[in-house]
Amino acid sequence: MALPVAFFGVFFAWPVVSIVDRGLRPDGAWRFGRIGETLSRPDILDVLGFTVWQALASTGLTLLVALPGAYVFARFDFPGKSVLRAVVTVPFVLPTVLVGTAFLALVGRGGLTDELWGLRLDTSVWAILLAHVFFNYAVVVRTVGGLWSQLDPRQEEAARVLGASRWTAWRTVTLPALVPAVAAAALMVFLFTFTSFGVVQILGGDAYSTLEAEIYRQTARLLDLPTAAVLTLVQFAAVGAILGVHAWTVRRRETALRLVAPERTARRPRGAGQWALLGGVLLSVALLILLPLGVLVERSFAGPHGYGLGYYRALGSLDESGTFLVPPLEAIGNSLRYAVAATAIAVLIGGLAAAALTRRAGRLTRGFDALLMLPLGVSAVTVGFGFLITLDEPPLDLRAVWILVPLAQALVGVPFVVRTMLPVLRAVDERLREAAAVLGASPWRAWREVDLPLVRRALLIAAGFAFAVSLGEFGATVFIARPDSPTLPVAVARLLGRPGELNYGQAMALSTILMVVCAVSLLLLERLRTDRTSGEF
Repeated sequence: MALPVAFFGVFFAWPVVSIVDRGLRPDGAWRFGRIGETLSRPDILDVLGFTVWQALASTGLTLLVALPGAYVFARFDFPGKSVLRAVVTVPFVLPTVLVGTAFLALVGRGGLTDELWGLRLDTSVWAILLAHVFFNYAVVVRTVGGLWSQLDPRQEEAARVLGASRWTAWRTVTLPALVPAVAAAALMVFLFTFTSFGVVQILGGDAYSTLEAEIYRQTARLLDLPTAAVLTLVQFAAVGAILGVHAWTVRRRETALRLVAPERTARRPRGAGQWALLGGVLLSVALLILLPLGVLVERSFAGPHGYGLGYYRALGSLDESGTFLVPPLEAIGNSLRYAVAATAIAVLIGGLAAAALTRRAGRLTRGFDALLMLPLGVSAVTVGFGFLITLDEPPLDLRAVWILVPLAQALVGVPFVVRTMLPVLRAVDERLREAAAVLGASPWRAWREVDLPLVRRALLIAAGFAFAVSLGEFGATVFIARPDSPTLPVAVARLLGRPGELNYGQAMALSTILMVVCAVSLLLLERLRTDRTSGEF
């Protein structure tokens, strides 16, 4: 536990506490009255109200659209199902900046709806809500559909034999088992939309602002640290409560009905109603997920003189606007280099943390587990700005060192590594380790020869998730990425912030490249997840 605790203490707790300290104790005396003053301001109340409202609306809309998809993926067997499952998961690993860019190409100025019907949604809240559904569709399909596919359908059939109607059997047998999974999915969607930044920053503009976007505005534009500190505390408390409720729903889900292998529950659709449901889900996936991504790719090739590679070629040269100190194309190499380093750090820290959580039990372990999840509850903007004001003097003067960006990205990747590896490590039979110790193996050798072969695939999956998350991190990176070493999300945001057709086209081209890299990473993960030939589990 020592190295993970030290890592989080230095690179997470210290920057966050420093921001709060500077905001609420500017002259050495605590001024807690600023909390009440800030939260009573009409503009801040508007931000808080909109943050909660759009999160609730996004969650409800996502459940409405995605629950039929969860049922289709759980109960139906049809050609291309595994490929389509990977496709609907692609948006979840995409950077939020790219999601915003995709919907900007679809419903923004000069977008598809603008060209066809003169309809622009980028100035309305609907663009934000639809982008959130696009981003979180896979959360519902994976969480609810994963459990639904393992529920034994014979229990519902038994209720039908005893005289219950189809609706009564589903309501009294299946629905109670699904409620914890639906609640867990809803809470996760609410969490991701409550802390939304990149989507709101691109599609909301100055008209709409969430807590995360407002923290960025108060720190980067207004340099109002007291207000930013109060908003950070509010967001931290709210997200902490959400994560607590989510942990409770996960425990509830573990007591669901008897489960069976997913292969035993899926079958081909029967009857016109089921085929119509399958067609409706496929249509919604095409319109909601494939269309924005397709329009994004199309816009990257649509130059002023017809289709071509003009925008891609322009990425290799500097323009006269001074937006970049280096050609935008260099952002690809920067992002890959940073993501590889961040993945190595996240796997090391997360792997040690997961191993520690499997060896000890009690209050200390629960506190350590909560510590690992804290980065999901604190504004990434706060962390990035905290890096600038804390890691600026010896012995940790890292502002001019490239490793600063991977360190910030690894903070977000560690929770994914822990959550991926922990269930597998806990499933390793302790008697295998004891047998190795009896035969004279050292703890290190026992771990290398007993645990590692069993968790190797989970380790690769964890590394893939950490890589994808690091590649798309934007909130902290936008503060600490050097002007001559931008990452792909930062470069896209800078291009979108500049007027002109060339900047817009280059943003679409960079976003397409980023999408391809993320999609390839996800497909490799899917192949690892579904590979049953290794016999490791």
